[in-house]
Amino acid sequence: MTDSPVGKLLWTAYERFAMTLGLGALALCCLAWWPFALLLNPLLPRRLGRPLGRYVARLGFRGYLGFLSLLCACRFDLAELDRLRHDEPLVLAANHPSLLDALLVLSRVPDTACVMKADLMDNLLFGAAARLAGFIRNDTALAMILDAGDELARGAHLLIFPEGTRTPVFPIAPCLPTAGLIARRSQVAVQTLLIEFSTPYLGKQWPLFRRPVLPLHCRVRLGRRFPPPDDVIAFSTELESYFRAQLGQPLPVSGLGLPHAHRVH
Repeated sequence: MTDSPVGKLLWTAYERFAMTLGLGALALCCLAWWPFALLLNPLLPRRLGRPLGRYVARLGFRGYLGFLSLLCACRFDLAELDRLRHDEPLVLAANHPSLLDALLVLSRVPDTACVMKADLMDNLLFGAAARLAGFIRNDTALAMILDAGDELARGAHLLIFPEGTRTPVFPIAPCLPTAGLIARRSQVAVQTLLIEFSTPYLGKQWPLFRRPVLPLHCRVRLGRRFPPPDDVIAFSTELESYFRAQLGQPLPVSGLGLPHAHRVH
């Protein structure tokens, strides 16, 4: 049916509807939690507010991804992340192809502190919830490294995107030394996460209101686990080379209900 002109027109209309539905649902979820997060931030001590904020974020993101799967023709393969649930503290270093990346990881891995852009921490929609969850600002390097070390010493995981921004040119941009600095200072391993999308939806070059190409498939898999580095600069180069080699492979989708998928490029 989708090969006919009418079928293509209907499918295009559905893609636009799914985009509006998906973005609207995310905004509504954030707005629903916003007044509670705003009120609880000054009232709860950090030892209570942080786990509550992360628990609500994990449940909310998991429910949101379920909503996308049910109504918006999205397929998420995140099962490998469950292996990190009871693991030792780790620096989770992930590539960053899409705005959805942090949601994917935080929906499955409990007690994870996320390093976020400062403008997101100050954002009206996300800021109160991010601050309640104890996420970490990236605008001051020393404070970020110290806060990240405190989280790891406490037993939490730390999610960081070594590129520092969404990937401008695929498969990956140059990696900053931040992940290596944190791992060396805290003496914890760096677990790489490989995030793959069938199309570059909500990537750096994908406007927010440009319709997706559906069905959309996303997979997150566990990559190599690196020991704490001695040479941070050399480690950044090694990390980038590893991501580049791994993300240059085809994205298999057999058994996921998709007729085909294209590598993000």
